[in-house]
Amino acid sequence: MSTEANPTAHDEAVEIARNLIRIDTSNYGSGDSKGERRAAEYAAGLLEEVGLETTLLESAPGRANVFARIPGTDPSANGLLVHGHLDVVPAMAEDWSVDPFAAELKDGMIWGRGAVDMKDMDAMMLSTVRHMQRTGQRPRRDIVIGFFADEEAGMEYGSKWVVENHPELFDGVTDAISEVGGYSASIGGRRAYLLQTAEKGLMWLRLHAEGTAGHGSQVNTDNPVTTLSRAMANIGEHQWPIELTKTTRQFLDAVTELTGVEFDPQNPQRLLKELGSVARFVGATLQNTANPTMLTGGYKTNVIPGSAEAGLDVRYLPEQRELVLTKLQELAGEKVRIEFESDQIGLEVPFSGTVVDAMVDALEVHDPEAVVLPYMLSAGTDNKSLDPLGITGYGFVPLRLPEELDFPAMFHGVDERVPVDSLEFGADVLHTLLTNY
Repeated sequence: MSTEANPTAHDEAVEIARNLIRIDTSNYGSGDSKGERRAAEYAAGLLEEVGLETTLLESAPGRANVFARIPGTDPSANGLLVHGHLDVVPAMAEDWSVDPFAAELKDGMIWGRGAVDMKDMDAMMLSTVRHMQRTGQRPRRDIVIGFFADEEAGMEYGSKWVVENHPELFDGVTDAISEVGGYSASIGGRRAYLLQTAEKGLMWLRLHAEGTAGHGSQVNTDNPVTTLSRAMANIGEHQWPIELTKTTRQFLDAVTELTGVEFDPQNPQRLLKELGSVARFVGATLQNTANPTMLTGGYKTNVIPGSAEAGLDVRYLPEQRELVLTKLQELAGEKVRIEFESDQIGLEVPFSGTVVDAMVDALEVHDPEAVVLPYMLSAGTDNKSLDPLGITGYGFVPLRLPEELDFPAMFHGVDERVPVDSLEFGADVLHTLLTNY
């Protein structure tokens, strides 16, 4: 660690991020993961070293979650949860230009799986809290620091399990901040920070078709492969209409103000191209999506099977779950049965209130020319699991990024990396937020 007597909020962030990346916490899904316990123990050790009491909980062997609470000076104030996840998606080393778990420093960046999703934020949280504890800084309200397992594979061993089994950890907490928001993008020549105030719902579905098995040489009008192939083609080719939620409309109006380009639902690309690489995140929030991802059936070329199965990744706009399910069944046809592999709600919260004001103010302290915009995430976060407790969740990982970095491509991508100065900037912003909110 830094040799300074009292390192600043960002002094330790780089080293902590690199140490976390070196702990391979790959989550393969279906309950198969590794390294989460080791990462949780590392985080707990850093918190305990500066005098915080931690709670480490395993939902299953090795699936560890860790928490600590910093008491505020005002017992009447609502608490804030700052949370991250410790798991990462797997990385195929042969596809990378560096070892994905070596946390190399190169070109002013930390390279490795989890550098942006989301061990950068984990490191900001730890370095900021350690600085606050060393210097005796107390927040006004209780701050709960949490690290979850299993965010990358449905949250069953992480936030869902913790909320169901240990809701007392969040007593008094009304708001939460976590991943995939707060990063900068160049829009209309201005540096804009995208604060995540909404996220699409998620349904991972299995589609099943039953039919009549038989010899491949015979006429068969009840072939389940044909039935399911037709269903998946219908779904994959369906054009979902453009629909703007309150968050997306606010975002697009702000982009129009910055660029002078009006949004045209008949030609959304005209405005989206003003966003550069960020358009990949935003473009998918203008409508519901349903993408076929798997299709299996049969075991031999000359045998018509009795059943076939397919996988579907559905991301729906908040409050449109039932509408989307009805449409999917219509597209699939009555002979196709739909069952759930995962079912997670959509969220949309106001771009207003004391916590939003505090996040905006913290950014402006460190980047006075900042423009802050609300946006919807096309994917999902652990904030979904916290919603049943009445906790309002935001995405806020403050990163001032170089314009040339294709940041959206870093999420789950090859050669994932985060600039060192962006990480240090983020830790300073987070410190300002936690000590002033």
